[in-house]
Amino acid sequence: MTDGAGPTTQAPLPAAVPEPAPTAASWYRRRAFLVTAGVVVIVGAAVISDLPTSTSRATDVQGETTVISEINADVAPCVFSVREALTLRADEVGGALSAGNRAQIPGLLRDDQDACSFTDASIFDLSNIEVPGSPAGRDMGQAVNTATLWATSDALEVIEQIQALTTDPTDAKAGRRLAAAERLLAQDATKTAAEVDAGGRTLHTTLPAIDLSTQDAASAGPGTTGS
Repeated sequence: MTDGAGPTTQAPLPAAVPEPAPTAASWYRRRAFLVTAGVVVIVGAAVISDLPTSTSRATDVQGETTVISEINADVAPCVFSVREALTLRADEVGGALSAGNRAQIPGLLRDDQDACSFTDASIFDLSNIEVPGSPAGRDMGQAVNTATLWATSDALEVIEQIQALTTDPTDAKAGRRLAAAERLLAQDATKTAAEVDAGGRTLHTTLPAIDLSTQDAASAGPGTTGS
């Protein structure tokens, strides 16, 4: 086309500039890397959050003392119940109960049995006590386990055999099983005390005791035990 001033030419369009290929500098933009990096960050954060934290000795001692208080509170109903069962057994053997009192024994023993089983909320709480991650945590965790065994196995067996002997005082097998259960009761009480002592030594202190004593019943007469 002309406008009378002479021919004109149209300027050529610039050539398309090819998109540069990914270089080493753009590797972090790739989706696969971003997904992988995100997973690594999340896992790393989880690992870091699970690492034990440093606490002071005073804090550790307080934490383990709190655990012992929780154990004593949770096991107390069972401790009372096994003492009561042993006392009832001693009174039966000693002939110190009237006919009316003897009639109440089966019901009392059923209540004692419940107090030392997992049907009781206190025993369930005992078995679920959380132990702090202090240097003495392993020993205290073992103390929780042994105290739970003391209640749900040893004490429960003692009460059940006393129930059998109340039903049939001539049951020799129940008498032997009661004696064996009383020995385990004392042994596990001693073991729990040793585990608490070990935790105390780790923290260079004397921790409070866990009360698993059946001494109240032992002082009542024959057929009882103490720890």
